[in-house]
Amino acid sequence: MTSQPASVFIVVFTTINILACLWLMWWTARTRVPAAEPSDQKSEEGAGKTGHVWDGDLEELNNPLPRWWLGLFIVTVLFGAAYLIFYPGMGNFPGTSKWSSVGQYEEQVARQRANFEERLAELKDRSLTELASNGSAMATAKNLFSANCAGCHGSDARGAKGFPNLTDQDWLWGGDEQRLLESIEQGRHGIMPALGSVLGDEGVNEVASYVVSLSGGKAPADWVAAGEQRYATLCVGCHGVDAKGNPMLGAPNLTDNIWLHGGDFNSVRATIANGRDNQMPAHKDLLGDTKVKLLAAYVLSLNEAQMHAAN
Repeated sequence: MTSQPASVFIVVFTTINILACLWLMWWTARTRVPAAEPSDQKSEEGAGKTGHVWDGDLEELNNPLPRWWLGLFIVTVLFGAAYLIFYPGMGNFPGTSKWSSVGQYEEQVARQRANFEERLAELKDRSLTELASNGSAMATAKNLFSANCAGCHGSDARGAKGFPNLTDQDWLWGGDEQRLLESIEQGRHGIMPALGSVLGDEGVNEVASYVVSLSGGKAPADWVAAGEQRYATLCVGCHGVDAKGNPMLGAPNLTDNIWLHGGDFNSVRATIANGRDNQMPAHKDLLGDTKVKLLAAYVLSLNEAQMHAAN
């Protein structure tokens, strides 16, 4: 929405320009003969000469615009004025038709969503496991995934650094049907607080060493021992005593050698010192219930072991 002063300026400026165009066309349509020009200096068409001469006898005349050309200009100006009455263009004035690009987009999205929901109505009440076994439904779901999810998780759903692999059965927020639906519908926001200022450089090195050791990595024994004590003080609340994480908080399992931001010492150290802030956007309002359910079923279909467990 344009501010009120800016809106007034746009209205006034546009109106002046339209009137100026009309005046200019009226002015150029007049036949003008210089007062000092003798009658025998008039052209055959009756227009006066400007006095500009080239090559001795090539003279410039001051003819008005042809009527048909002038008429086109007038029609164009009138069309522009009518457009600004019916459609938005004059500051905050919405136009008598109340049309807007946002409104048209929302109308088209709603119509497309309604058609989609109607076409797949018979699938709406099926479980994710049933949908995941339906070839036709999964073909549609794969296209939905490519259009809405592949940008982050990759076309093969194997993710990238900072974006989860959806095929490895490692779930930050849980992988059962309900949790998958919640993740896509409502989104997720996982935060790992920065502990660098709390631990200091030495403490960060020690905790990083302990965390790396949990998944079989090599680290100095004295750092690992000291890091275990610090872990018990600062990290156990989220990642658990056994360091296997907490799906209710989105806290990852630190023992499985699956790392969202890298599992080498330097990457783990950077995560502990600087923290992480990951967000999965909510898709329910964007896609609607049926598409979200199809996407959840597609993600489930990528994990055969998960499907067998559901059965």
